[in-house]
Amino acid sequence: MPGNDPVTLRAPLEAVMREAGEVAWVTARGAFKCWTKGDDNSPVSEGDVAVNDLLRARLDALLPGAGWLSEETEELPEDALPIYWVVDPIDGTRAYISGRTDWTISVALVEHGRPVLAAIYAPVTDEMFLAARGTGALHNGMRITVRRGKTLAGAKLAGPKRYLDRLAGLDIGIEAQPKVHSLALRIARVAQGELDGALASGGSHDWDLAAADLLVHEAGGALTDFAGRPLNYSAQHAVHGALVAAGQARHQALIEIVRERLSEFA
Repeated sequence: MPGNDPVTLRAPLEAVMREAGEVAWVTARGAFKCWTKGDDNSPVSEGDVAVNDLLRARLDALLPGAGWLSEETEELPEDALPIYWVVDPIDGTRAYISGRTDWTISVALVEHGRPVLAAIYAPVTDEMFLAARGTGALHNGMRITVRRGKTLAGAKLAGPKRYLDRLAGLDIGIEAQPKVHSLALRIARVAQGELDGALASGGSHDWDLAAADLLVHEAGGALTDFAGRPLNYSAQHAVHGALVAAGQARHQALIEIVRERLSEFA
């Protein structure tokens, strides 16, 4: 990416994210329209559209020529994109619509299938997560790392209730945590060390994951599918299977459990 070092882009991206957060907040504080889309009737709001439009304009200007993939993109590109922005204008739209705090704006720059720059912003709690490839992960300007250790006894895990119920039934001592509606934020909490691990059911998309993926890896952890394979982002096949995120040692312990016990949910 000549002339476009991810570290150089990190500060201007943070400014764009804060501007997008303000747009989302202004929309949320007024009366706004909501509707559903797609075969799964997923919700979308005027806030999603307003943030998407602002990000499209700002990110196109920040890195001219980069491709674009957003949750609000109607059609996936026909060809693989060598470098592109992948955007979730509001990750956790149901939480946004219902007035909860755990929704975020998620943006990543993907190059040749892997994220190289990431930002996740939670406007309600004013939390900014940033990462650039090879430089670590930040939360509000402070370096963050995953929780160390490999034991599952006492491990704080968040994810789909059916996963947590099954794991709790194994009597291995996990501590199931309340649902985090934004999947990006759920994984970012692993990078931050507030969670020992996070699970996601199948059906998540590039825009849900790419930014959080880089964050957790730069914080010393791993995000993979249930077979332990890292994710690849191409913009052509944007849907992923069931996933697990954790620190490296605990990730391996979780993978061994979920392969055997949760594979039917993958």
